[in-house]
Amino acid sequence: MRLLLGILVLVLDAWAILSILGSRASALAKLLWILAIVVFPVVGFLAWLLLGPRPDLARPV
Repeated sequence: MRLLLGILVLVLDAWAILSILGSRASALAKLLWILAIVVFPVVGFLAWLLLGPRPDLARPV
């Protein structure tokens, strides 16, 4: 059970980091959000989910 929870946190954190990198936020804001997620995986993810930058959906891939 703990392994599944750990994998879930890892996948959600990876998704958050990729979303941050795709956002229009400044480089400093991106760096700070990513550091928050890496240092505090669960709390950082929840903070990003509620307060973080959104990805730029209009930008072509």
